[in-house]
Amino acid sequence: MATKKTVSDYSESSIRVLKGLEPVKQRPGMYTRTENPLHIIQEVIDNASDEALGGHCRNITVTQNADGSITVEDDGRGIPVGLHPEENVPTVEIVFTRLHAGGKFDKGSGGAYAFSGGLHGVGVSVTNALSKRLEINVWRKDDKGNGYHTLAFENGDLVQPLTSQPAPNGKKSGTRVTAWPDPKYFDSPLISQVELQRLLRSKAVLLPGVTVTLKNGKTGDVQTWQYNDGLRGYLNEALAQTGNGETWVPLFEGEQFAGPDAEGFAEGEGASWVVAWTEEGAIMRESYVNLIPTPNGGTHESGLREGLFGAMKNFVELHSLLPKGVKLLPEDVFARASFVLSAKVLDPQFQGQIKERLNSRDAVRLVSTYSKPALELWLNQHIDWGKKLAELVIKQAQSRLRSAQKVEKKKSSGVAVLPGKLTDCESTDIARTELFLVEGDSAGGSAKMGRDKEFQAILPLRGKVLNSWETDRDRLFANNEIHDIAVAIGVDPHSFSDTPDLSNLRYGKICILSDADVDGSHIQVLLLTLFFRHFPALIQNGNICVARPPLYRVDAPARGKKPIQKLYALDDGELTAIEDKLRKDGLKDGSWSISRFKGLGEMNAEQLWETTMNPDTRRLLPVALGDFAHTEAAARFNMLMGKGEAAARRAWIEEHGNEVEADI
Repeated sequence: MATKKTVSDYSESSIRVLKGLEPVKQRPGMYTRTENPLHIIQEVIDNASDEALGGHCRNITVTQNADGSITVEDDGRGIPVGLHPEENVPTVEIVFTRLHAGGKFDKGSGGAYAFSGGLHGVGVSVTNALSKRLEINVWRKDDKGNGYHTLAFENGDLVQPLTSQPAPNGKKSGTRVTAWPDPKYFDSPLISQVELQRLLRSKAVLLPGVTVTLKNGKTGDVQTWQYNDGLRGYLNEALAQTGNGETWVPLFEGEQFAGPDAEGFAEGEGASWVVAWTEEGAIMRESYVNLIPTPNGGTHESGLREGLFGAMKNFVELHSLLPKGVKLLPEDVFARASFVLSAKVLDPQFQGQIKERLNSRDAVRLVSTYSKPALELWLNQHIDWGKKLAELVIKQAQSRLRSAQKVEKKKSSGVAVLPGKLTDCESTDIARTELFLVEGDSAGGSAKMGRDKEFQAILPLRGKVLNSWETDRDRLFANNEIHDIAVAIGVDPHSFSDTPDLSNLRYGKICILSDADVDGSHIQVLLLTLFFRHFPALIQNGNICVARPPLYRVDAPARGKKPIQKLYALDDGELTAIEDKLRKDGLKDGSWSISRFKGLGEMNAEQLWETTMNPDTRRLLPVALGDFAHTEAAARFNMLMGKGEAAARRAWIEEHGNEVEADI
C-alpha cells in the first residue's frame, strides 16, 4: 500500500541531477516548440544553412519519408568525425549528445561558423533527444581521402557507434541526418506544410546561389527554390500574395557589412534589406538573423525602424515639407512599411532557445548605422519619390494626431472623463474593486441591478470588440469600445517591453463577462487579444479574469433533508454530474427540470449575482501565460488573429478541430 511522503522524506537522495539529454526530455518546452516537430527539424536545416552561409554548401535537400521520418542532406564539409581533443569521443557524437557543444562557439578569426544562428549550442542535440531514432551519415574529405561515416541513436542514446569506410559513391563531402520525431513530446506529430515550405523558401532567398529542395516520399512531389533576385524577388512575391497593389514608391533596398577596419563592429557584421511602402492592404514583415527566422522581431527590426525614421525626418526637414503643428514619430514612417531584413551578427543573443526574437542591444546601432545613410542618399537622389513618400508619412502622422485629439476632447483639466455608460463603484480601493466588461446592454442591465455597488463596476459593450492584434497603438482610441475600456481602467496601452504606469489603475480585477456560447467565446478571445497585445502588464499582474456564467439551471425537488434546490452547471459535463448526483440521492429521471440559458440577458439580477458575480459563489478564471513564454503565446495569437494567417489558421483548425465538442 502506498504511503504519503512526509517532510522527513526530503533528503540528499531527493535531489536529482539531470545528465546528458535528460533536461530536454523532462522539459521539452524549454528547448523547443512542442506544437509539432518542425522546430527540431529546423535545427538540422539551420546547420546545413550555416554551411551554405560560410560558402561551403550549394544544395540543401529535405525529404519527408513515407515512414514519418525526415531527412536533411547538404553538400557541405561534413561534420568532423575524429576524436575530440578534450573529450576523447568522436566529435560528431558530441554534437548530437551534449548540450552547449558545437562549432558555433568558435567565433574567432577564421572560426568554423563566424556567423551562425545560435550561441546556445543546444541545437541538434535537442533533435536527438526528442526523436525515437536518429541516423547520421557523413561524407568527409581528410588526409586519407574521401571517407563515409555512420552512427545512430535511439531516444537520444547511442545504439550504433561510429563506423568509417571509404566513400562508396564518390560523393566528396556532406551530411545527411534522418530523424524520427517522437510523437509523445508534441501536441501533433504532423508538421505544417505551409510553415515548412515558408522556412525552406526563406533559406533560398537568404542564400543566393543555393538550391533548396523539398521532396515528399509519399506523393513523389518535388519543390525547388532558388531566388536570383534575392530579397527583392521574395518581397514582391509576398506582396502579390497578400493582394497589395502597386507600391507607393519604388522598393528601397540595400546592404552593407563591416570591413576589417570598421569601428565598433566585427568584420562581416551588417544587414541586407528591402522595404516597400503601400497605401493600403496587408503589411508583410519578415526578419532574420544569420538565416534564423525571428517572427517576433527584436533589436535588428528596431534598428531598421530607427534608421528609416532618422533618414525620413532629415529629408522632410531639409525640404521643409512638414505642415505646422505636425511632428513625425517612428511609427508614422513604419506604419505602412513592409520589409524583409537579413542581419548578420557575430554573437546573436536570442530570447529563449527557440530564437524567435533577437535581444542583442548592439543590433539596433548596427542596422540603423547602415540603413539610415543609405535611405537618406536614396531620398535625395530621387527627390520626387522622396516627396511622395513624405506625403504618405505625413498623412499617417495627421491620422495619428486626429485619433489623439479624439481622446483629448474627452478630457477635462487633464483628468479623463469616465465613459457615460460606465456604472462605477463607490470604493477606490483596487484591492477590492472589480470592473465587469459585459456583453450587451441587456445583460449590462441585469449586472447593474445584481452587483454590489460598493466595489463592483459595470461597463456594457455593444457588439463585438475590434480585433486589435494588428492595430497600431496610436489608432486604438479611434474605436469607441476600446477607448471606453482604456479610460475606465485608467491605464494607457503599452507593450511587453514597456514599463507602463499603473498608478492610475482603478480596478484590481477586470472581468470579462459574456454569454456561455460560441459568440460569447469569440468576444472573450477578442478582449483577451486586446489585453495581451496592448495591456500585457495587466495580464502579468493577474488583473484580468474571465467570469464563467452557467449554461444550465437544474430545479431539483426536495429529497430527504435537502430542500428544493436550484443548481447551476457550466457545461454539459457538469450537467451530467449533477444528474448523476440527483439519481444517487434517490430521485427518478424526470423529477427535476432543466433550463438552458441562451444568454446573460435571460438571467435576472438575482441569478446573475448568485452564479457569476458573488465572490463567495462565482467561478472566476484568472488569465495568465501559464507554461507559455510570451513569444510562444504571441506566435499562437498571431496564427489565430493575424489577418495574413488564414492558411496557417485553417491548417491548425483541420488538425485540432476534432478536439472541440459541438455546442448544440
